[in-house]
Amino acid sequence: QVQVVESGGGLVQAGGSLRLSCAASVSIFSLTAMGWYRQAPGKQRELVATISTSGGNANYADSVKGRFTISRDNAKNTVYLQMNSLKPEDTAVYYCNVVIRWSGLNSWGQGTQVTVSS
Repeated sequence: QVQVVESGGGLVQAGGSLRLSCAASVSIFSLTAMGWYRQAPGKQRELVATISTSGGNANYADSVKGRFTISRDNAKNTVYLQMNSLKPEDTAVYYCNVVIRWSGLNSWGQGTQVTVSS
């Protein structure tokens, strides 16, 4: 069983920054990819950013590109999402997702709330 746990959410003013962390219970090399999704009230869950576990290539949603940065720490089995220049429209529950290498199955965290005030 692969567990992922998010942390780092909170309440910030527009223009502020937060760093989210997602810790996996297995080596990131047991995974093919790690990523962040978010879901705002009344909205569908959407992809925010992904990073490969080999090479570190990253992809971002257009709405966050230039403001958010995804990275990973292999030794800590952790992926981060650095969020800068936050906007009220970034308010959502942010979820970590991993893809398990040997099965191709997804595992989701419970989410962490990010609230950006205007």
